[in-house]
Amino acid sequence: MISVKEESGITLLVLENEEIRTEVAPQLGGKFTSVYNKLLEKEFLWRNASLRLEKQEPGADYDTNFRGGIDELIPNDIPETVDGNNYPDHGELWTTALDYKIKDDQVMLSGLLPESGLSYQKTVSLTTGRPEIEIAYRIRNASQGVRHFLWKLHAALQISEGDRLRTTASTGRIVYSGSSRFPDNGPFAWPEIEGTDASVVPPQNGTMDFFYLWGAAEGAMSMISGGNAFRFGYRYDRAVFPYQWYFASYGQFRGHYTAILEPASAMPVSVNEAAALEQCTVLRPGEEINTKVTVFAEALSTEIGKNPLQAR
Repeated sequence: MISVKEESGITLLVLENEEIRTEVAPQLGGKFTSVYNKLLEKEFLWRNASLRLEKQEPGADYDTNFRGGIDELIPNDIPETVDGNNYPDHGELWTTALDYKIKDDQVMLSGLLPESGLSYQKTVSLTTGRPEIEIAYRIRNASQGVRHFLWKLHAALQISEGDRLRTTASTGRIVYSGSSRFPDNGPFAWPEIEGTDASVVPPQNGTMDFFYLWGAAEGAMSMISGGNAFRFGYRYDRAVFPYQWYFASYGQFRGHYTAILEPASAMPVSVNEAAALEQCTVLRPGEEINTKVTVFAEALSTEIGKNPLQAR
């Protein structure tokens, strides 16, 4: 079932079945504002209660307007000139209003990112009988030049002490030394750093973490919460998103207590640096990416075979 509502003048498309309900905001680049498991009566996404839903103009500061939910960053993270194009903070998508169509039990959102010339399209549907959101993407280079870019998923989650990140990544590195509980001594064997398991969420103690992670054996990244009772995560094509970024604020970042799961197509933060290392997405004119991502928000099962994600 799909319905339409408004919040603070922003249109929200509400998709729901017997297991899950999610809300998508076309005017905000297709942001997911809610992922709610109906059977568990649990909201998984973190939302900044001090900010209302509001469309921002291109070039707006992302951190000031960080409301949580699930965004996507494309074609960049930090403001940067790439391929001769001036890209704004946290990319173009989050400030781009998308067109949408509702057909049967699917929502299709689409738009053109004006600076990069990337054509963006995603089709959102729910999995029957599972608390899962299926997202089919098509990203095409509609410009006349080669485009080097970052495409990053960005799910801000509610967290509590003892929650833990689940990933098969083998190696980690601190993104910025000023945004970490630990000294930056180069790559390390994830998750152990300075005698601490960095995958485990500490109390709200005024610190933060920001890691690159790579070497994962599978395209999956999730957060285990509620004393191993719940799990939220992504499944995706590892060829499209070969890297994972993990940002978590335990109070240091504007007082927020949240962790952000970020499957990413590029590393490091600078697209120009990633391009020089051949570690970013590249599309020539007319080329496109077609891929699917699954978002799941579920109870963990102890019955082997009942839950196909049991081993993850």
